[in-house]
Order: sequence, then C-alpha cells, then structure tokens
Amino acid sequence: MHPARLALCALVLASAASRAQRPTTDQPQSSTVQDLSGLWAAKKWFGPDVRGLLVIDRRTDGLHAEIAGRYAAVSQKGSELAFDLAGDQGRFSGRLEKAGGIRGHWIRPPTQLSYGYAASPVLLEPIAPGRWAGMVDPGEEEFSFYIFARRAGDGSYDAVLRNPEFDLGNQQGVRKLVRDADALRLVAARPNQAERVLSTGMIQREPDGFSLTFAGRGGTYDFKRDGDASLAFPRPRSAAPYHYVLPPALGDGWQAATLASERIDRPAMERLVQSIINMKMDEADAPEIHALLIARHGKLVLEEYFHGFSRDQLHTLRSAGKSITGTTIGAALHAKAPLKLDSRVYQVMNGGTFPPGLEARKRDMTLEDLLTMSSGHFCDDTDDKAPGNEDYIGDELRPPNVIDYFMSVPMATDPGTKSVYCSMQPHLALAMLEEATHETPLRIFDRLVARPMKITHYSWPLDTNGRPYGGGSFAIRARDFLKFGQLMLNGGTWNGRRILDAAYVKAASSPQYHLRNIYYGYYWWVEDYPYKNRKIRIYSARGAGGQLLFVAPDLDLVVETMAGNYSNRRGMKYLGNLIANSIMPAVREPGDDPTDPVKDLDWTSPYGASKDGSRVKRP
Repeated sequence: MHPARLALCALVLASAASRAQRPTTDQPQSSTVQDLSGLWAAKKWFGPDVRGLLVIDRRTDGLHAEIAGRYAAVSQKGSELAFDLAGDQGRFSGRLEKAGGIRGHWIRPPTQLSYGYAASPVLLEPIAPGRWAGMVDPGEEEFSFYIFARRAGDGSYDAVLRNPEFDLGNQQGVRKLVRDADALRLVAARPNQAERVLSTGMIQREPDGFSLTFAGRGGTYDFKRDGDASLAFPRPRSAAPYHYVLPPALGDGWQAATLASERIDRPAMERLVQSIINMKMDEADAPEIHALLIARHGKLVLEEYFHGFSRDQLHTLRSAGKSITGTTIGAALHAKAPLKLDSRVYQVMNGGTFPPGLEARKRDMTLEDLLTMSSGHFCDDTDDKAPGNEDYIGDELRPPNVIDYFMSVPMATDPGTKSVYCSMQPHLALAMLEEATHETPLRIFDRLVARPMKITHYSWPLDTNGRPYGGGSFAIRARDFLKFGQLMLNGGTWNGRRILDAAYVKAASSPQYHLRNIYYGYYWWVEDYPYKNRKIRIYSARGAGGQLLFVAPDLDLVVETMAGNYSNRRGMKYLGNLIANSIMPAVREPGDDPTDPVKDLDWTSPYGASKDGSRVKRP
C-alpha cells in the first residue's frame, strides 16, 4: 500500500560518458560492443493495458459495458452503476446524472511497479438512446533507465544511474559497471557500507547493447546507446539557446500572459531556464527537474517541461498530495458537510458515539488536530519505532484494515499539543470525511473541487480497503496542480467561484505549529523568505523529489516545480531554495525600475530535521 510506491511512473538511468556527457551520435558506431563508455538507455511499459473508449449500452437484459475488447454486465441500483472486469483488470463505479450522462471513477489494478489500486475520473456522455461513451485514461506505468558510463583505470566503468521518477541510482548508491567477458555487474554502495551488486546482466550481440535485471523493478531491461536527444538530458544537447515563449491558453481555466506584462524580468527567467537545460546530468546529484510553472496576478506566465515530461502527463505529488486532501476537506466544510473542525475523531468514525472504554486523550482528538498533524498518535514518520509510521504500516505490517489499525495506535502526546510529521493523520482525516458524509471522498473531490476547477485527469491511489489515500502520491498534471496555489492565493475562489471558506484558507496557510524548523498549517508549510530588504511570508505544499507549490501573497505569485530528486539532497536543496534565490529577485513591484539588473541570492531555507513540534503562540 506504500503510497510512494503507488506512484512510480518512470525511472531513467544515465552513465557518465567519457565524452563529457555529450555523446555525438544517436546511433551505435560499431556492430559489436567493445567499449561501454557513453550513454545507454532502456525503457519498459507496464500498462495498465485496459484503457480507451468505454461504452455502456442498455439491452433487453440490462446494461452492458465494453472497453479495450473486454466485456462485462453492469449492475444498477437506482442511479448507481458498477461493473468489474474478469481477472481483476479494472472496475468502474459511477452514477447516472440528471443531465443524462454517467459520471464516476475507473479503478485500475496494480501493475508490476505499483503496489495498489488507483482511481481516475470518467465521464460518459449519451451518444444515442440507452448508450453512453467516454474515455478511460488510468495513466501510464513506465520504467526507464539511463546509464552514463566512463572507463576507469581498473578496467571497470564509473557509472551514474539516473531516474527522473524514482531516483534509484542515488537511493542505492550506484557507482560502477563491471564487465567480465560478456557478463555485467552494476555495483552500488551506500555511504559507509560495503559495495554490493545491484543488478547483473549480459552483453547482447543482436542488437548491439546489453541487458541488466533489476529485481522488483520490472525484470530485465535491454540497453541501447543513446545520444544528444536522449531524455536523460533536460533538452537535446544540440538545441538552440532557450528563448521565452508565452504559455498557451488551453481552455482549462488559465489565462496566459507574458512575463513582462506581469512585471517579471524576462532575461532573468531565460537565464534560469537555460541553467536547468545545461545541468550536467552525468553527475549523480545533478538536480532532476521535470516542470517549472509560474503564475502572477492570476495569469500563467511561464510553463516549461524537461526530460520529455509534458503538460499532458500525470506526475506524482508524493506528500504534496496532503494539500489536496486538505483542500478536499475544506471544500466539503464550505459545502456544509456534517463535519466541523472541532468534530471528535473517534465519535465520527464510530457512527456518532464514542467506542466503549476509549481513553480520554483519544476522546478529545478533533479533525483540526489531524489537519495540523497534532493528533498525538505515536506515528512519527521519521521514527522507525513508531507503530503508526507510514513505512511500517505500508511495507511491513500491511494490516487488513488500515484505518482501524491506525486508530488503535497508542498515543504519544496529548492531542493539540505537539505536531509530528505523520502521513497517516491526513489519511484518517479523509476517512472522517467519508464516515461523516457517507460518500467516498473521490466523488466529493470530483464534484466540489475538480469539476469547478476544470481538472479532468488525475489518479488517486487507494489503500488496501479501497479508501483514497490521504497521505500523498496523488498524481495530476502540472497546470492543474498550479491551480491549487492560485485557489489559496485567491482566498478560496477559482475564477470567481468559491470553493473554500476564506477563514479556512487563512487558517490553513497560517503558522499553527512549529515543524521541521519552519511552521505548519493545515497540510501547508509556512516560512519567511527574503525579498529585497525585507522578509515576506510564503506557504507551500511539499512532496519528496521536488514536488513543490509555493504561494507568495505579498507578490501575488505562485510557483510550481515537479521533479525526480527522491534521494538527491543536492537536488532537493536546489529546488527548495529556487524561488527565493532565482525567481523572487526577478519579480518587480510597482515603482521598480524594469532595467535594474537582477541578481540571484545565495539563501538556504532552514527547513530540516527538528524535534520542536510545539504550538505557535498567539500574540
């Protein structure tokens, strides 16, 4: 169930080339593999296979569904429709709407790379009397490897293994590629540990290349030489220097505008994007950036993608998905769901009454305690001994009922007194919403958030009991993720439609607790950043790897990154400081001279490990 694994999309391997990181051809130079120096690439696709047009039609014996050459009878109870494909190939749950369509979610099964199910929205429109059709897009599961190899003095090859979506090379500490006749070994070593063989393989004569087998990562991969246009690089090495391009208006709710019209220095942004393009990817800890988007004054002014990632693709948010959970709950509160910030957790989860014999501290626990990660459960994700630790629950324990188990976890502190980073708390908060409304949060999110914000494509991982996981790894397109920052900046409205109460937005984006050397609100981090000769308040959604969404109200600015630095400290540090060092200095205020040169800062966020989780004292 581990949500981080649920979201695995693609891995990219890169090897340190003897020609500096600039292979000069896209084709192999010889008919046999003599020298492994250079850049090698491999990719596999893992589905899901079932996708495309879904048709439901009414016949004399009831409703029937057809998708991807599979067929199933559809059950109907009132307006509710559902069917399962044989062999656990997918299932659908939806509802007939008064307008005539069918709206619901497609539940895709686990793949070789993902450990669980995930839900994607589906809209079937009437195409004839008693017939509906619509597209099912469950997302893509790909695994790509790029290896940069450079001959070492001992006859082996120094190797860099890069993975834009999982960072396996840095996670495992890949160091070298060793050849013994036609046998290969990819060798890794974590700091202060002995070398070990991560993968083995063979030279392949037809076609020229080699294979490596990665246990638990999709099996055997066939590597071929790659060149200047490789997706291991942010952009093709031979590409012309970057010049700014106005983002397109796509009818998705974003109005586009130029950097200049919104008073952001264009030369500074061109330098920034070019510096990303020029990243030396044959260095193991070079930052891996997939998307950079900027909005100012409510308009999209910059939209750039790298490493072959595109605006049409879903990207995991990792823990930044917690902010999606908070938005879903906030939208339900605005819509008058039978739930309040001071609703008692165990009372709601037990159908309105407290379980007999429940200890006093658990009786006192509220929804707001979960929103601020101050429930008091012994569940610190950084503590391997904590029974409520996300990794322990998902990777080791795998309880038959995740929520029931977490609610049984012992208390470490009184609720509302100390905040600890615990991914199971937002999951329980989302479960509270389901129990209070008797409706899956999937439908609540789709109705109250996604549709009003024109978000038509996403993937929400489910826990082992079919509940949408509230702790992270929600997958979404970059332009849609940026909307959540703008929603917060607008005080809870999107294009004039209110989705969140202004009071909820203020509380969510204000310091409630000390956490990791900065502050925490309702699944939003809060911090003070340098700007000119003063400090300004920033709040952000943060996910492992560099899934970051920054909101700067004083500058009317929203900045987003998507990236793959899951085990790359240099990459995470670079992105965590990017807005303060390279973007905010380029933002002009009224009265600023537009010809003044822009200078980057050299500032480092204090975000990091800390034992202080105390409540912020109010003046």
